[in-house]
Order: sequence, then C-alpha cells, then structure tokens
Amino acid sequence: MSDKKKYAKVPSGRLSRLAKLGSLVTRVASGMVAEGAKQLATGHRPHVSELMLTPANVKRVADQLADLRGAAMKVGQLLSMDGGDLLPPELTELLSRLQANAKPMPISQLNSSLEQQWGCDWQQQFSQFSFYPIAAASIGQVHKATTVDGRQLALKIQYPEINESIDSDVNNVATLLKISGLVPKQVDVSGLLDEAKKQLHAETDYLLEAQYVKQYRHLLAADINYLLPDIADDLTTKHILAMTFVGGMDVDELVHQSQSIRDHVIELAFSLMFREVFEFRLVQTDPNFANYRYDINTKQLVLLDFGATRVYPQYIAEGYRQLMTGAVIDDQPRMLAALKHIGFFSQPIEPQAQQALLALCLQACEPLKYQGLYDFGESGMVHRIRDAGSQLSMKRGYWHTPPADAIFLHRKLGGLYLLAAKLKARVNVNKIFLSYMTE
Repeated sequence: MSDKKKYAKVPSGRLSRLAKLGSLVTRVASGMVAEGAKQLATGHRPHVSELMLTPANVKRVADQLADLRGAAMKVGQLLSMDGGDLLPPELTELLSRLQANAKPMPISQLNSSLEQQWGCDWQQQFSQFSFYPIAAASIGQVHKATTVDGRQLALKIQYPEINESIDSDVNNVATLLKISGLVPKQVDVSGLLDEAKKQLHAETDYLLEAQYVKQYRHLLAADINYLLPDIADDLTTKHILAMTFVGGMDVDELVHQSQSIRDHVIELAFSLMFREVFEFRLVQTDPNFANYRYDINTKQLVLLDFGATRVYPQYIAEGYRQLMTGAVIDDQPRMLAALKHIGFFSQPIEPQAQQALLALCLQACEPLKYQGLYDFGESGMVHRIRDAGSQLSMKRGYWHTPPADAIFLHRKLGGLYLLAAKLKARVNVNKIFLSYMTE
C-alpha cells in the first residue's frame, strides 16, 4: 500500500467523471479500429466482441472503472455477478476483474473527507489510526484504528461525492456497454440499471447500513455460528461506518483448508440464506466474497457488510418457498405457478420461453433436489446455468426482465454457488431446506 502508484484520487463532479468515461470510450474505440484493421489484413473478418475484448481493451475498461470507483465500478461488479444469464461470457469475464480492483484514495483526500465528517480535530479521538487501508472497494475503503478509550475499530470511509455521482455513473456505463455492442440489442438491462441506482443510493447511506447491522445482530443473537461487528454510534455518520474490528480468514482463501472446514463454511452460508429469505425476509444481497470471513478457532462465519440489504415482501418469500418445493418434489406446474406469483410472467412471453425458464430454474435447484452431499466442485452446475441462461437471453422473444427482488436474490444465490464451487464444498443442501418446505 505504500507504493504511491497504487493510489488514485477519486474524481468528483459529474463532468470530470463523464470526461473519464468519455476518454475511455474513445481509447477503446481506437483500439477496436486498430485491431480490426490488423485482422482484416490477414483475411479474417472479426466480430465486434473480438475487437472489444482484446487484452489491451479489457485492461483499459477495468482500470478506468477501478479508478472511477463509485457506481461506475459497482455497476460493473453488479453486471459481472448477474451476467450469467444476461451478458456474453466474454463481457462477464471482463467485468469480473472489478470484483476487488479498487485503488485507495491518497492520504490528502482521505484526510479531507475525515475533517468534513468529524471536524479538524478528528485525530484526538484516536490513539492509533492507520492511514493505509486494509481494503478498498467500489464505494469506500476500510481503515483500522484504535480509539483513546481502547476500542479496536474498522472504519469504512466513503469516497467523496460518490453518492452524488450514482445516476450519471450508471447512465455513462450503460452508454459504454451500448456503444461496445457487447450487450445484445434485444437484451433490455434498463430495469436492472434503474434498480442498481436505487440500491446504490441505499448503499451510500452508512446510517442505514448501521441499522441493518444492528438488526442482524438481534436476529442472530442466539446463534453462536455467526459473528458480526458492533456499531460504534459515536463515530458513525452518513459517510463513515465505524464498527468493532473482527478478525478471521477471507473465505475464498480457505481453499487449502480441510474438506470439513470448507463444507462447514458453505453449510453455514446456505443455512443463513434460507433464514434470511423465509424467516427474516431481510436479505444481504451482495455476493462479494470479501463480505465474509471465517474464524477457524471458533468455527464462526463472520458477516461484515450489509450495505446491499433488501427487505423482501411476504409474497416473494412465499413464491420462492413454493418454487423450491416444487423443484424438490418435481412438481413443474407448481413451479410455474410460483414463478407467476413472484412476478416473472407479468410481460407477454411465449409458452416455450416459459418452459425454457422453468428448465433453468430446475438446474439452479439441483443442489436442493439432490439427496445427500452435493459436490459443488465436481458438478459443473455454475457453468451449465451460465451457458443455458446466456443462450436463453439470445433467443428472440425469450428475453424477459425479472422483478427486481428476483434479480438481487438470484445474485445472492449465484454468488453462494460460485463460492461453494471455489471451495469444492460438499453439502447436504436438501437437508437444510427440508424444514422450509410446504405441504
């Protein structure tokens, strides 16, 4: 972190951020023209995606969005997670580079933000404050500090003016995707982008996130399997979230741990997800692996980030209970009725498209149906779902924009499947779900 090249000032102001994206579009387009001319000279007529997704262009896009941070980077992350059934695999791969690629802001900009939130004498509240962040993400970066009264804290500090750039950033990224030609013309992502704006506005309100942390602490108070930070109210503002520092290992670094540890982590994650949907009706929808840690000594799953938390209405939760139950008992009419209940067929859609979506849901529910330990490492399910969903979105008359609550829940489930596959976990998901099945 001491290398100054790794720091980058966060551009603030709509025009400066637009200019950054505008220059990106120009440089990407120039790269496409040059690559196209090169390939035509060899007698090859390239597809637009081949021109866009050269190594140089991939680096340009990922680096520029990482420099911008904020909604520009966040919408890239959002699309990369949702891209399994929305976008071509090549674009998903490009955007996935953004999952942990933010650059921290320089100390001068950090100090300015702290003075704005806490006042010029803010350092008097701390006996130790690390100016080098322990993590940097799309909306803010995290610093470790110790208060004068001895509390060890993790401070999530928001990038300046990020909340004011959300709408324009999302619109600018949408323009970039449209110009690139990578998003098929028949794929309408406008609904997803509108929801991204709403979600991102909520995520930049750290006072709201603090309330969600407290709510989860209350809901999980009697369950020793989960560990959550506590909120330091005296230091928390709308743009700084102060929490007790919690240790543990990054969950995606558990790949070299024993099979039993890897299985336990994913078992706890599935158990929590089902409780969130069917009991709490409150779901932390961000699937980023960095939101979780695991304490090997206490065998607890550590929950860190609640910015993307959504309240789910009863009818959505019940719809998914019916959908999953129908998949487990192989009752396809029940599954179709559940999809309609959730809001999937509110727009005209061809009967064969309904059946195709049903088949996709059956694949996604494969771990729930399986009797015994489901081997995520060997199943290849994640890739099969991605390929089937991608093909479905390309067929004329088959594209259907799902309701927003479904999009974010699928994002959560997809992220959990990806983590389970990465850890090569073997978990009896069917057993975990049984208590939530309906008659």
